Amino acid sequence: MFKPVVKLFKSLKFKYLSLFVVILAAIALFSLMYGNVKQETYELHEFKISPKTIRSLKTVEDTVKTEQEKRRIEAEVTPFYQFNEEISKNRSAIATQLFDIIIEAKQANVPAPDDESKIVKSRTDQIKEIRAKLSKLEEEEPGLRLTNEAITSLLNENIIELRKMQREVSTIIEEELSKPIRSGDLSTVRYEVERKLRLSEAIRPAVLQTLITLGRSLVIETETINKELTNKRIEEEKNAVESKRILQGQVIVREGQFIDSEIYRQLELAGLLTNQSSFKPIVGLSLFVLFVSAIIYMHFLTWQEKNNKKKKSLLIVYSIFFILAVMMKLIGLIDKEFDVQVAFLFPTALAPLLVKLLTNERLAFMMTIVTAATAGIMLHEGYASIMQMEIVLYILFGGIVSIYVLGNNGRRSNILRTSLAVATSNILFIGFYLLMTQSTYDLTELIFYLIVALTSGIVSGALTIGLMPFFESAFGLLSDMRLIELSNPNHPLLKKVLTETPGTYHHSVMVANLADAACESVGANGLLARVGSYYHDIGKTVRPNFFIENQHGTSNPHDALPPEKSRDIIIAHATDGADLLAKHRMPAEIVDIARQHHGTSFLKFFFVKAKELGQDVVEDDFRYPGPKPQTKEIAIISIADSVEAAVRSLKEPTPEKISKLVKSIIAGKLNDGQFDECDLSMNELKKIENVICETLNGIFHSRIEYPE
Repeated sequence: MFKPVVKLFKSLKFKYLSLFVVILAAIALFSLMYGNVKQETYELHEFKISPKTIRSLKTVEDTVKTEQEKRRIEAEVTPFYQFNEEISKNRSAIATQLFDIIIEAKQANVPAPDDESKIVKSRTDQIKEIRAKLSKLEEEEPGLRLTNEAITSLLNENIIELRKMQREVSTIIEEELSKPIRSGDLSTVRYEVERKLRLSEAIRPAVLQTLITLGRSLVIETETINKELTNKRIEEEKNAVESKRILQGQVIVREGQFIDSEIYRQLELAGLLTNQSSFKPIVGLSLFVLFVSAIIYMHFLTWQEKNNKKKKSLLIVYSIFFILAVMMKLIGLIDKEFDVQVAFLFPTALAPLLVKLLTNERLAFMMTIVTAATAGIMLHEGYASIMQMEIVLYILFGGIVSIYVLGNNGRRSNILRTSLAVATSNILFIGFYLLMTQSTYDLTELIFYLIVALTSGIVSGALTIGLMPFFESAFGLLSDMRLIELSNPNHPLLKKVLTETPGTYHHSVMVANLADAACESVGANGLLARVGSYYHDIGKTVRPNFFIENQHGTSNPHDALPPEKSRDIIIAHATDGADLLAKHRMPAEIVDIARQHHGTSFLKFFFVKAKELGQDVVEDDFRYPGPKPQTKEIAIISIADSVEAAVRSLKEPTPEKISKLVKSIIAGKLNDGQFDECDLSMNELKKIENVICETLNGIFHSRIEYPE
């Protein structure tokens, strides 16, 4: 039923088709998953009685309580004080400087005995001069402003007394400020300075009050708060505060309990009220679906492959994805009715097995990750957890194990072997899960989990085998079953080869035996090589008598033809065969084998013949049009084809002759660049050589001579 859809999509450009499919699939996936993220809400009111016990459906941070705790910590943090020992010296120096200004003013106003012309300034002018000198200091230290009366009282003292008072005040200030003083200690220290000044004999009574005022103003804090270190300490303490949370599953209000302001705030914070917008889960799920769709779209956008193959792979991937999504939905519905983790029943390896067998390994890895993430959301349990991580890891590990164990062999026996390996992986992971939960499980539960793990792995393989034919039929893929059908001798095209070119048919069977054995030795698809070999020379049915294996005692028609004509006939069998196979709607892989099995090989016989006739020819004119073999299977068939024809021409094929011949043919093709476009390594070529030699030695072994 998928064929009409596939046919329609073939006519669309991949760019538009992929965008359409991805968008349509994203909408469908969102619809399937929405029910798993939509949380339950309640119609509750403040200062009412709760009709039921309500638990938080998720873990949320209570920012209000967290902020309250941080403010409390900030208020209790002890400030970081820092003592500055330079302050005492600086304040003492200020006192000294004040006296120096007064003393200099007095000295400048004393007339010299030898200079009667010097004008003595008035007291007003002296005060103005002193005030001008003090202006800068007073700007920096407003508390040190001296009144005119204070300056006058100091000017009335003689210089000797001023010097004594200068030393006394500076000493008292430096002594008192040499110890830690905080803002709360200022009154005490100022009182102590005043007391010492009153008791000092160097202080004259006339200026005592002036110097007390000066001394008190010079007292400041010597141990101040270091704001930077204090703020740093506050931030460290605040950062150490653990966020207050409403935990998932925590009871917020019990049935019959009064809903006060605090409870109502917590219900609102947890998003459990019907008057709250539920756009967050919708936006979150939209982002998840967008992310998944973008990953799939980018994979196909960057995949260097033919558009037809990309179209098929895109449809295959989304078909598998939605089959799995529906399975998740059904398991999710069942899981709610049980106390055990029924989600472990999900076939962990189904997605990677199908995708790898039907597309490629890179896409299988991507689908394993996408499937695991999707299952984590759709198969969650409990109080609306965002993602069930044990399910994510369970599917992820099972899928990765299946990809590695399956390898490149897609036969049913290997799929079953892979499903057993996945079952083992599932058992190990569930064992890890049960041990890490540190809960006690009875024997019944342990047996249940063992059966679930085995079932998941075996069902993965069984469903893979069961679904493969449907996908192969719907998307026209070449499966093992299809290859077996094509290998039937009753197939019309094989009958055509047998009846019209019996020599070619025998040659093809021999090539098939060699190619199959060689492919198996290097992990290539031996069945594909065998079936492809049956059809690789079908183009010879167009002109059967021009090929030596079909000439039974008749003359060789090439003897009467010019080299160019013979060249065209021989070369044409590759393109004729590919066209004939395409006409009969044979799989593209079989058509490619017919077209590419000679690559761009050189027809040396007819080239030499043309040279002998004196013709001006170049080597490129006597080469097959190609392309060169693009896969391992085609490259191996090209070797087997050349080897079989060459060995048949040997009169006495001994093991030594066969080995030498096989080596020379492989080396010749390698040097001619025929393997440049396929991924055969030198190690694999050596294995192919050994297997072909062993097979040929078995065919051409020595036989006893029977008596007449």
